[in-house]
Amino acid sequence: MSTLALLFFIVYALNVLPAFAPPTWVVFSYVGFRYPTPNVTLFAVAGAVAATMGRLTLAKMARVVIRQKLMSQKSRENVDAIRQRLQGRKKLTFGVFLFYAFSPFPSNFLFIAYGLTAMDLVLVAVPFFIGRTLSYSFWGFTSSAVARMISAEYTDILPYLSVYFVISQIALLGLVWVFTKIDWPALFERGRLQWLVVPDESGPGSQEPLN
Repeated sequence: MSTLALLFFIVYALNVLPAFAPPTWVVFSYVGFRYPTPNVTLFAVAGAVAATMGRLTLAKMARVVIRQKLMSQKSRENVDAIRQRLQGRKKLTFGVFLFYAFSPFPSNFLFIAYGLTAMDLVLVAVPFFIGRTLSYSFWGFTSSAVARMISAEYTDILPYLSVYFVISQIALLGLVWVFTKIDWPALFERGRLQWLVVPDESGPGSQEPLN
């Protein structure tokens, strides 16, 4: 139980971090190699609960800290256009988060962006939990099987702070910034991709096209 509790805490902590956290599938690969005999399904479910709680905490933090305290009213209204667009497309939202939960791609920026829209978090919690349960089970069973076949002790994880990792995390944070700067009403209503310009920064009514 101590190993399970430690795993829960680590996975939760990694999923709360907005950037520069190693992917949690690496943790499950390590657990599978290091402890090939425990109940992988139990570990996967506990990890999925921790990951979902961590990502929901991250989305809530983005809403409380960034949206309510750092974003201007104009920027909040701009992001709300996405909420209005997605509220009638719940299946699409469900599918996107289910895909990300299955995939090894980082989902931190996705939850930050979703938190900025102030949409219902339950809508993304369910698909993320399902996807993470299945993906963690896959990584756990696979690494356990490999550990048994090679009969070797796996005690090392490849360093994650590589140049590629750092650049990718910075790029993903950049995507969140771009997400808040695109004029979404203009894109949805007129099909025009352009920057959102807050009146007190560049004067009322001025907008700068992206192309």
